[in-house]
Amino acid sequence: MKSPSPRSQRSWSLLPPLLLLLALGDLRIDLQLLLDHFTVTTLVTAIRSHPLAVVVLLAQPSLWRRYGKRQLQVGDISARPSDP
Repeated sequence: MKSPSPRSQRSWSLLPPLLLLLALGDLRIDLQLLLDHFTVTTLVTAIRSHPLAVVVLLAQPSLWRRYGKRQLQVGDISARPSDP
């Protein structure tokens, strides 16, 4: 199986912050209303009006684990000590 190039791995690592910015941008007005005066009605309306943005916010920890900075795997060549 062909391993992805470092460039494509870097582009995938931009996915979580990009989705976070887009979700916060979508929820911007509702978040301002919630910060000014919190009500349960405003919270429920925000969740019902923007379900995809809410799911993206809730999925952020999983997205960072999956697409965040690449960590060394057990079988990586770069993880092996070099021969003297």
